[in-house]
Parts: sequence; C-alpha cells; structure tokens
Amino acid sequence: MQFKTFTLNEANALLPEIKENLLKLQAMVGAIEARHSDLQKKKAMYKQSPVSTGAGKDDFFKEESALDFMRMEAELLLSNFARKGVQLKMIDPGLIDFPAVWDGNDVLLCWKQGEERITHYHGWNDGFMGRKPIPEGGTQDANN
Repeated sequence: MQFKTFTLNEANALLPEIKENLLKLQAMVGAIEARHSDLQKKKAMYKQSPVSTGAGKDDFFKEESALDFMRMEAELLLSNFARKGVQLKMIDPGLIDFPAVWDGNDVLLCWKQGEERITHYHGWNDGFMGRKPIPEGGTQDANN
C-alpha cells in the first residue's frame, strides 16, 4: 500500500493547519446534529398536530436540503485530511495519525486534540491504546 509518510518535523509543522481544519469540522458536525435534531422535533410535532401549524412539507424539504448541503461541506472537510495524507481516526476529541517510518518500521505518529505537539506513535495495528512515547534516541528514516 502506497501512502505519504511524514517525518516528525513535517507532521508537527502541519499540526496548526490540521487543528484549524479539525475545529471547523467539529463545529460543522455540531451544527448538523443540532439542526437534524430540531428538524426531527418539528416533524414529530407536525405529525401529532390535529391542526395545521403553518409548517408544511415544503418547509421540511428546505430544511432537509440545507442539511444535505451541510453534510456535503462536512464530507469535503473530511476529505481534506486524506488529501494531506493524514488519517482522521476520531472527530471529537480529535485523533489524527500521520504515517511515518521510525527505526525502519512503518508506524503512525499519533496526535490527540489538546496535545501541544506530536509526542507518541503506535504500530499500524496497535491503535490509540498502543501509543508509546517517541524515544529521544530513536531515528526517523528519511522518507516521502
């Protein structure tokens, strides 16, 4: 499998942009969830109402269309992570992996939202629970 790999310096240099994109995505997901919940409540009230409340199926169509557009925007934000070569593992809290080669092994440099910089890594099959601190004496291969 061919994938972009990062040095530790490259991954840390990309973090400010990744953090900004993550915050945008989190806000978008929150807005989608809130709007979806409101729409579901309105639909339930409409179905239960014996009298017309003024809201109709056209209003629901407009709201559903707006939600679809918001979802497309969120998908675009999601795809931006992949285009940069990073792996978004979790949106909230943010968990991002950067493919890398460390001491000759394919690893993932691991960053969790709230951390100042990347200080951990794990194997491709280890996941977050297998995180290890990046050793001071370890060598990162030249890659890309």
